[in-house]
Amino acid sequence: MNASKRQRAWTIIFCVTLAATGCTEAPPAPPAPPPTPPAASQPLPSGTVGANLVSATARVKAIDRQTRQVTLQRADGSEVTIHADETVRNLPQIQVGDEVTASYYESLAYEVKKPGTTAPGATVAEETGRAKLGEKPAGAGARVTTIVTTITGIDKAAGTVTLQGPTGRATTVKARDPRNLDRVVVGDLVEITYTEAVAVSVDEAGK
Repeated sequence: MNASKRQRAWTIIFCVTLAATGCTEAPPAPPAPPPTPPAASQPLPSGTVGANLVSATARVKAIDRQTRQVTLQRADGSEVTIHADETVRNLPQIQVGDEVTASYYESLAYEVKKPGTTAPGATVAEETGRAKLGEKPAGAGARVTTIVTTITGIDKAAGTVTLQGPTGRATTVKARDPRNLDRVVVGDLVEITYTEAVAVSVDEAGK
């Protein structure tokens, strides 16, 4: 038996021995998934975590101008008494039966930034407005609190990121979208902005 025939015979014997797995040519391996682009080449995450707007109307039921106590009756019939401090300078303009409308807005947003574009820290900005003398009482106020934290740890398996605040305290939070963890690196900064706004106006009954 020449060499080529012996090789063919050994091949047949080997295939019979491994009949459980077969002796066919192995299928080609599936193509490898494309590599994830490095964080530096991807846009940095940002967005609004939540926003809420609540409006309510109440009617003035009683006023004590000496103590500056104002009793309000809500739409469901319940009552609440508030103290109108000196910033409510048009209190004499309020009459029993007037309607008070208050709107409250809050939101929480975040933006990841690279080191050098901002610095860790915390700031608070406030702005207020009041009605002119002689007008119906009205006012509005807004407060914006901004905190810049530093990413000190990333756990992609757990889907968490650890943030260190300006005071040095570290907090680990769950990422709303774990895919964002591929777009950040340790050392990046996260700017968190919390906004509150309140607007109050008084309208005469029947208008």
